[in-house]
Amino acid sequence: MSFSDFISNHGVKVPKVHYLHLIQVARADGKIDQQELAILHKEGRRFGLTDAEIDQLIEEEMDHHYHPPYSLNDKFEDLYYITEMILADDEVSEAEAKLLRRFAVEVGFDDRAIEILKEVLIEGIRRNEPEDQILKKFRAELFKR
Repeated sequence: MSFSDFISNHGVKVPKVHYLHLIQVARADGKIDQQELAILHKEGRRFGLTDAEIDQLIEEEMDHHYHPPYSLNDKFEDLYYITEMILADDEVSEAEAKLLRRFAVEVGFDDRAIEILKEVLIEGIRRNEPEDQILKKFRAELFKR
């Protein structure tokens, strides 16, 4: 398979692990529904993978579980890359938003943090702001009193 350690997303190098995390989160409830499968194939094709290669990756990840990171920075980084993949076509479908929310729950964010996170990530990535700047905005909003 031609899937290297990094996959290119419009000139941006995205670690393979983030695509694999998408697969793991989609499978978190024990199955991958049709909407999730469509998103996985859509995202995989963006990286030059064939449907057969995507299906093989999904099959290979069957026994692996997502282990969320501990630190806020690492959690944010995972969600940043996932959001970047979702926004590759500059649109967020209802199914993609649901998957992003599910991923945020998996890393341990509560409802309030998820709403802030979605807004800050989507807006920041669309504006091509650096990841560290988006994280600063997220922290400021999250810890605002």
